[in-house]
Amino acid sequence: MTWLCRDCGADGRLDDPGRDRRPPRCPACGSPRLIAHAELDALSIAHIDCDAFYATVEKRDRPELSDRPVVVGGGRRGVVSAACYVARMYGVRSAMPMFKALEACPEAVVIPPDMAKYAAVGRQVRALMRAVTPLVEPLSIDEAFLDLSGTEAVHHAYPARTLAALARRIERDLGVTVSIGLSYNKFLAKIASDLDKPRGFAVIGQRDALDFLGPRPVGTIWGVGKALEARLNADGIGTIAQLRERDERELVARYGTIGRRLHRFARGEDDRKVEPDRPTKSISAENTFDRDRADLAFLRAELWPLCETVSRRLKKSGLAARSVTLKLKTAQFRLITRSTHLAAPTQLAETLFRSAEQLLQPELDGTRFRLIGVGGADLSDATEADPPDLFDPEANKRRKIEQTIDQLRGKLGDKVIAKGRGLRRP
Repeated sequence: MTWLCRDCGADGRLDDPGRDRRPPRCPACGSPRLIAHAELDALSIAHIDCDAFYATVEKRDRPELSDRPVVVGGGRRGVVSAACYVARMYGVRSAMPMFKALEACPEAVVIPPDMAKYAAVGRQVRALMRAVTPLVEPLSIDEAFLDLSGTEAVHHAYPARTLAALARRIERDLGVTVSIGLSYNKFLAKIASDLDKPRGFAVIGQRDALDFLGPRPVGTIWGVGKALEARLNADGIGTIAQLRERDERELVARYGTIGRRLHRFARGEDDRKVEPDRPTKSISAENTFDRDRADLAFLRAELWPLCETVSRRLKKSGLAARSVTLKLKTAQFRLITRSTHLAAPTQLAETLFRSAEQLLQPELDGTRFRLIGVGGADLSDATEADPPDLFDPEANKRRKIEQTIDQLRGKLGDKVIAKGRGLRRP
C-alpha cells in the first residue's frame, strides 16, 4: 500500500496488510495530512473542486474575515452563492434563500458577488491545472476533471503526487484551497472530491469501488435528482446495492434511457473521457427582484436586459441558440421552466425576447415571482445564426438594427444607445 504526504510530497509503502492504513505522521515533515491506498500510485482520473470558492476568495482579500462566517450572495432577497465553512457550521448552504441564511447565522458577513474577480481567479486556477496536464475539462468556474495518464515521464511522479503538488501550489500562489478526488473514472472521481472537504484528497480504486458504492443512496449517482430518487425509492430501490440487483433491460423499461446509466454507474463503470474542449451547452442570465412581482409590464422590463446579456454572451462566444428557455421562481421558491425551439439559430436579443415573452404570458395568472431568467440552448456555430426569412421581411431589418447598436456600443460604451423597452421607469 502506497502512502503520500500532502504537505511535503514524501511517500512510501506499507507492506504489512495488518498494519494501520497509514503511518500516524509523515516521517519527513511530521504532518498528519497523509493519504494511503493500495492503488494510489496507479490511478490517473481526478476531479478538483475549489473549497467554498467565492467565500474563500473574499477571505483571501480581506484577512480580517478569516475567522468570521462569510456568505456571498445578493442581499436579503437573493440566495446564497457561497458560504464559508464557518457559516456552514450554522447550517448555511449554497442556494439557500438569503433571509433563511441570516436567520441561521445572524453574525454572517454578507458580501455581494464579484463575478469578474472570481472568473479571473478561476482562470488562474485552470492555468495551473493545464500546467500539469493538457487534459483539463472545466465543469464550472471552480471545478474541473483532469486526466493525468502518461504524465509520469513529464513530472517524474505518479499522478497522485503531481496532484498533491498542484494543490499546494494553488494554495501558495493563489490563496485558494482545493479538494481532490482520484479514481479510475470521472463518476467516482467526482464523488471522491466531496468526501474530505475542505483541503481534501480522497481515493476510490477499482478494488474497493463496489463495496464503497453499495450502501450509498441512489441519489449519489450523477443525474439522479430528487424526483427520480423518490421514484426509485418508491420502487424499493434505496441504495446502490439494491439498484445493482436490477437487470439493465428492466431499468431501461421502467426509467427510460437513464436506466443504462443507472446500471453502469451502480457497478462503478463510466467510459466517459476527459474532454478538454467540451462544448458549452447553454448560455443564460437571471435576476432576483427586491420584492415579489406579478405584473407583465415589470416582468417584460426585467426580461429585456437579460436577453441583451445572453445575446452579448452568444456573440462573444461565437455561438447561436436554437432554443430559448424562460426561468421563473415563485414567491414560494417553486421553480418553473418553459422552453421553445426556434426555426433557426439566433444571436439576436430581439428574437430571444420575443420568444421568452411568449413563454412568459401564459404564466401570468396572478402568481407572484421573485426571479426571472432567460437562456439559449441547443447551441451551434455563429455562422448559422439568423438567416434571411422570406416569411418575415422585417427580420433582416431587426438584424441590421441590432448590428448597428452593437457597433455603436463597441465604440462608445454600452450606455450610448438603447431600445425604448430598455429605458426603465424610476
